[in-house]
Amino acid sequence: MVQDAETVLRGARRPLVIGIGGGGDVVGALATAEFARLYDGADPIVGGVTWERRPIDPVPGPRAVSEITDADEIAPGVLLAGPHTRVRGRDVFFAESRMADFLATRTVLIDIHGGPAAIAAGLETAVQRLRSDLLVFVDVGGDMLARGDEPGLRSPLCDAVMLAAAARLRRAGAPVLAGIFGIGCDAELTPGEVLARLADVAAAGGLCGARGLTDAVAERLEGAIQLVPTEASAQAVRAFRGASGTASIRGGARTLELSTIAALTFYLDVERTVAAAGRLARAVAGCASLEDCNTALTRLGVRTELDLERELANPLDAR
Repeated sequence: MVQDAETVLRGARRPLVIGIGGGGDVVGALATAEFARLYDGADPIVGGVTWERRPIDPVPGPRAVSEITDADEIAPGVLLAGPHTRVRGRDVFFAESRMADFLATRTVLIDIHGGPAAIAAGLETAVQRLRSDLLVFVDVGGDMLARGDEPGLRSPLCDAVMLAAAARLRRAGAPVLAGIFGIGCDAELTPGEVLARLADVAAAGGLCGARGLTDAVAERLEGAIQLVPTEASAQAVRAFRGASGTASIRGGARTLELSTIAALTFYLDVERTVAAAGRLARAVAGCASLEDCNTALTRLGVRTELDLERELANPLDAR
């Protein structure tokens, strides 16, 4: 039987809500966490991965635990971050560091270099240390459902790896939900493309429910956005406040279609999502490293954010 998101979310006392795409996805995760705190009486934790966007960190790819300072490793590849957590020897702070400053509590940072199995194992230990009773993997935009051939797709790798890790945890019996916040707001998959994939998941019995922003939750996200660099999650809040139509992000380089549907978080059964619309997650599921995951997507003809960052860092090598 498919999980009922409302029952699962209301029953969780200590959910760990993870933004799975890197960068400002932790703000999208905050939408679920704040709803749980304000209306379910929960004590949530938010987190994300150690992969910042190029304007923040010009070094390609995510950062390994060994490259990070002022954080505590609570499980292999899983850190607790505070306001001063940063790349060792550089003035590069993570979105989760800024979020820790905003929330006045520590956040979770995940090193994804080990691939889905290692991520799942680390999180399994971490949730015990944190006494978490639910994991929610939140993607901002919806590209975790990408097939790989969409014209606007730019960052499929991180989402695919994290979704594959979520599926491993769920198969092992952990309470896990996937979530999509701000449909189309990252200007990768269009809202129509995301909704079509959500229909596939729903047809497979994998749509568990949805929650929308409220004024109180939106105010919290607006506060976080003042400290945490994010464009995609900010568009979802704009949609809640009434913005619609064509909008632009990335300095005008990317456009998206905004509507009030962006103010919703859709919750999904992880295993059914992977089976129905997780082509890329299935491709990386058995890979033992991030590099292997990238190679697996390359074999499918999919260009990833790691490829793009490497090309921008070493333009002569890309010729």
